[in-house]
Amino acid sequence: MVVGVLALQGDFAEHINILHQLDVDSLEVRTIDQLEQCDALIIPGGESTVMWKLLTETGIDQVIIKKAREGMPILGTCAGAIVLSDSHLNLIDITVERNAYGSQLQSFTDRISIENIGEIEAIFIRAPLITRAGDDVSILAHHKENPVFVHKGDILVATFHPELQESCCIHKYFLSEVACCSIEA
Repeated sequence: MVVGVLALQGDFAEHINILHQLDVDSLEVRTIDQLEQCDALIIPGGESTVMWKLLTETGIDQVIIKKAREGMPILGTCAGAIVLSDSHLNLIDITVERNAYGSQLQSFTDRISIENIGEIEAIFIRAPLITRAGDDVSILAHHKENPVFVHKGDILVATFHPELQESCCIHKYFLSEVACCSIEA
């Protein structure tokens, strides 16, 4: 399995590092041809407006939609959650509010409990807020009363930054439970 990490903008290198730690083949995705070589995709955190502009200019947005409809597993983190939401690619039935927790100065770390994973330290940097989740979206974790980790079919969304944690548990969950890939690490 080759896991692509959208590398147009944002913290894609941190996701690539975690995939290397897990001994998973990965590819930085900047073109449609590179995306076509991938079996799964991670859309990282970053600046969602810039990311969206680059996705639409390159036509990668339409290929992601096509591949998602064909069953490609996708993990979106922070800005990736915005890109996957109903305001952009509309691949998961969620509505998000950008930068809902405030500016960079209001970024924080807090413990959350995730179904089937346990408790982790989650890093929220200019994080979006999921303000609505469709009935068919599974909410796997909350921060206070707000959904922060949701799943539907082949799409997994985190409003925090699992690539900045010491633990690889979110990536392992994505690979094993969503992408159905067996991993050794």
